Formats: sequence, structure tokens, C-alpha cells
Amino acid sequence: MTATLTQLTGPAYTRIYSYGAARGENSVPNDDLVGPIDSSDEWIRQRTGIVTRTRAGKDTDAIDLAATAAAEAIEKSGVPADQVDLVIVATISNPKQTPSVSAIVADRVGANPAAAYDVNAACAGYAYAVTQADALIRAGAARYALVIGTEKLSDIVDPTDRSISFLLGDGAGAALIGPSDTPGIAPAVWGSDGSKADAVGMNNTLTDFRDGAAAWPTLRQEGPTVFRWAVWEMAKVAREALDKAGVGPDDIAAFIPHQANMRIIDEFAKQLKLPETTVIARDIETTGNTSAASIPLASHRLMAEHPELSGGLALQIGFGAGLVFAAQVVVLP
Repeated sequence: MTATLTQLTGPAYTRIYSYGAARGENSVPNDDLVGPIDSSDEWIRQRTGIVTRTRAGKDTDAIDLAATAAAEAIEKSGVPADQVDLVIVATISNPKQTPSVSAIVADRVGANPAAAYDVNAACAGYAYAVTQADALIRAGAARYALVIGTEKLSDIVDPTDRSISFLLGDGAGAALIGPSDTPGIAPAVWGSDGSKADAVGMNNTLTDFRDGAAAWPTLRQEGPTVFRWAVWEMAKVAREALDKAGVGPDDIAAFIPHQANMRIIDEFAKQLKLPETTVIARDIETTGNTSAASIPLASHRLMAEHPELSGGLALQIGFGAGLVFAAQVVVLP
């Protein structure tokens, strides 16, 4: 007689309980970066909307930033750290290829021995991780999940590169996700277009650097290509996410896109025909582009500045290297 396996089931719905954040200790204005790229503060502001960005000190890494953000999210959630049984970290700047940032952070914040793994989906990483946490909790594989986006991009930037160097900042944002009596995270629209992988990503490999065949790998991008893709293709993805959630633009209290570029954010809002009442996250102005950390950092700041948004719907969308993307509607904590 064949034994029957036990199949787990979880709660019908999940929601975000709280956010946490950590930004680099140093505020770096445009004037500090313009020399090597032969540019100006005015040029950077006009092209990106960035006035200053946060960058971490030499002794602070992506793990430190992640642990600080995670600790705040846990404290605000009211969920004891030892009940967090899943930690997912989205990052492209782990100081080591292994071990994972997630396992170290789980231990630092008191969630050991939670299941822990890292996600490499660049600027879409946080939205990817939220999608996975939601699915895993509803499947019964976890009960409380800590989702973190963390980056120290200043370690992988070439200060002479005009395509992206002035955009990047350092920081981490975290969300605590758990069971809910009502829907709090809508189905995601996610995917990728690896055929355009060269549009944004690392310019060299670590093995080429090791062998002396290339310089230290840094982030590069084809700005016009990425801009067109982000504005036109990602607006379609965002509209599809609204349809999947069963809501329309008028239902959205907040729009929290990846903080890539202020012009992209503004064009997004026009494409989506969001009402004037929708609060739009513009954390990029003083934090910069922090890749996987940008959406949770922007969410954290938005809730601090607009507590009245609690319980409202937010449309979040991440997109970036490898032309990976993910969009979904969530209920704000």
C-alpha cells in the first residue's frame, strides 16, 4: 500500500505589515560627482531629478544595511523575530557571491533558523521577492516572511561613466509580510526580456578581472534604450497589473515605481492617467537609484510622510538589468 503524502495549505490572503529602511550614511550632492564625467549639477537635475544621493561608508556593506532595515520592519510589525520563518533578500551587491545575504541577516535579527535565500533580479528584485513571499505563505511553506531589497552600488560604479554613475545610491528597505483576513497583495505581472540583456548590466566578469583581462566590473547602461523600454513597455505592464488586481487608476492611492529616473516616473504617471489625488513616490531626488532597494525605501518614506495612506492601494513596479520586470497592487500597512 502506497503512503499518502501530506500536502500543506496556508492562509487565503497575505498583506504587508510594516516597512523598515536604512540609507547610506553619507549624502553625496551632484557637485561631488560632476568632475570625472565633465558635467554639472544642472545637467544631472534636468536629466534625472536627482539633487543628492545617499552612499554608505567604506565599512558598511549591503548586509549591514539590510539588517538595519529588517530590524525596523520586525519591530514595527509586532511579530516576534523568532516567528519569522522566511527571509528573502533581493540584491546585486552581495560583497561575496556566497554565503547569501539572507542567511546572515536572518541570524542578525533573531530569525535563525528561518529559510533564507537571495534573489538577483536587479531593480525588479524586491517586487519579485514580494511575489514569492505571498505565494509561499499562501501555500503553507511559511507564515511570516521578511522581504528585503538592499544595495551598496557605490562599490560597483565607475565614477567616470556618464551613463549611470551619477544615478546610483546605497540603501536597504524591508517589508514584513504575513497572513491576512482580506486580500493585501494582488497577483503580479512579471517577466523578462533577456534578448536585450546588454542594455543594462555589468560590463565585465569577475573571472576576467581575476585573470587581468578586464577592469573591476561596474554597472553600465544604454540610457536611451532603457528609457524607451521603461516608459513605453512598463506602462503596459503596470496597466496589466491593475487589470489583474481588478482595480483602475482611480482606485490607486499611491504609485511606487522603481526609482530609476524622475523623468521616467513622471512619464509613467501620464501614461497611466493617474488622478491628481494619487501620491507618487519620488524618493530618487535625495536617495538616488538604489536598484532592488528603491521600491521599499520609497514605500517607507511615503508612509512616513503620508500616514493617511494606510489601508490604501499602491501600485508598485520594478524593472531593470536583464530587462526583468514585476508589477503588482498592494494594500499599504
